[in-house]
Amino acid sequence: MTRVGVLALQGDVREHREMLDSLEVETVAVKRPDDLNGLDGIVFPGGESTAIAHLLKSSGLAESLSGLIRDDFPVFGTCAGLILLSSEILDGRADQWSFSALDVSVRRNGYGRQIASFEVPVEIDGLGEYEAVFIRAPRVERVSDSVRVLASLDKDGDHPVLIRQGNLWGCSFHPELTADSRIHGAFVESL
Repeated sequence: MTRVGVLALQGDVREHREMLDSLEVETVAVKRPDDLNGLDGIVFPGGESTAIAHLLKSSGLAESLSGLIRDDFPVFGTCAGLILLSSEILDGRADQWSFSALDVSVRRNGYGRQIASFEVPVEIDGLGEYEAVFIRAPRVERVSDSVRVLASLDKDGDHPVLIRQGNLWGCSFHPELTADSRIHGAFVESL
């Protein structure tokens, strides 16, 4: 059986685990480096990116995950998880760090604060229309040629919201807050 971890330091942990459970995937709450043993992939949930980054360091997970990511371990980062994977964080705090693994630039809260949250249909390559939930979402400002854009807010592709680079997936919105498991399913199928 496929085993997928959900980084369980802060954020939408329960929602991601429930989504993966609905796909009959064994889920593991990852809080310590030992929790990474035997996983086929991991989800970095939405939440507060600077808080998660701090907790990654203090839990000892940052170093372990850095090694796994360098070795092409599959990671699906949503919202704050996308920020943690990005190679450049625009408007971040001076002490903010990331794994610098996904060759994109993101802007924290790029679509506005909590009060500016919205839902909008997006067309996902290979999956069709999907109702995307944006809450304090990061805005992807730049993607390298090695990054595949799977969905954008516009037809021109100028505002990517779901991207993939090898085994790394990044999503500006919150697929765990819907009843639609297709994005999680696509990640699981890629493992």
